[in-house]
Amino acid sequence: MMPFITIHICLHEEHYNAQGGMIIFSSKASKKLPYAFWLVLLFFIMSFGVYICGVSLTQITMPSKPTKIFFTRTKRTCAIDGIPPEEQVYVHFPHPKTYSRSGSGWFETLLNSHPNISSNGEVFSLKTRRQNMETIQRTLDTVYNLEWVSSAAKNECVAAVGFKWMLNQAVMVYHRQIADYFNQKGVSVIYLFRRNLLRRLVSLLANAYDKDAKLINGTHMSHVHTREQADLLAQFKPTINVSSLMVDLTNAEHTMTKSLQNFNSSRRMILYYEDIINNPKALSDVQEFLRVPVRKLRSRQVKIHIKPLHEQVNNWDDVYRTIKGSQYEGFLHNSDYIF
Repeated sequence: MMPFITIHICLHEEHYNAQGGMIIFSSKASKKLPYAFWLVLLFFIMSFGVYICGVSLTQITMPSKPTKIFFTRTKRTCAIDGIPPEEQVYVHFPHPKTYSRSGSGWFETLLNSHPNISSNGEVFSLKTRRQNMETIQRTLDTVYNLEWVSSAAKNECVAAVGFKWMLNQAVMVYHRQIADYFNQKGVSVIYLFRRNLLRRLVSLLANAYDKDAKLINGTHMSHVHTREQADLLAQFKPTINVSSLMVDLTNAEHTMTKSLQNFNSSRRMILYYEDIINNPKALSDVQEFLRVPVRKLRSRQVKIHIKPLHEQVNNWDDVYRTIKGSQYEGFLHNSDYIF
């Protein structure tokens, strides 16, 4: 701020006063001092004021051209132990890549129960966001710049931000460009699969049925939070098309394998739904992969299909005969689940 002195010249009848930095004087000459003396004093005061202003101005450099002002946005830093500085690039960009009905919704609620993780759901569920690589990259930038608006978004103390990306949402179509983006930005990938693809098929068919049936109060619900709601949805027993069953299972396996090949250069972790259920250490491994403090993760979601497969498929005998003796025979058993 430039220093200054304020001089008020009041042309009215008052005696001379020099209080509060304001000089007030009368234009009428004093009877005790000669008129010439007042003129000299007035000239001295005005000259002193001009001198002070000149000195002040010489101390301020005015640019000849407009100056560019750069703003840098900084994130709030929160203490997270065990992250070497050279690995900080990996901290901000993990996201799960998954098949539908592979437990991704449940897994994401577990992730979001951690205060340092923000997963924003299926950001590519809308086709307009994945119609070409330009729209895909724009969407990715929005998420990773912490500008995505969702109910799960956190803006403070976030060490890992991401979303879930279904394999049928263009990620396989533009895999080369997306892999380049991942490597450039330091994106970490969590693959979430189900070992038992037959159970996944049952869940997929049941969910498709409820989209039309809307069994819970006329509302379609892919995920539920009470045992009563889960049991209501589980009452439906789908009929599996056995004529295409073997081809469907083979194609699912092929897609999983192909996705791993497409992104083999990315920092990644492979996680199975069954491991989350049966292995207490699985979620700790996930948190260590994301480089966040390990803590107990929680979810309000309730599993829908908990009965043995033969109680959940309408044409079980046909399914059993089709798969029996094949490489998928292990899917017929319930040994993957411990309740």
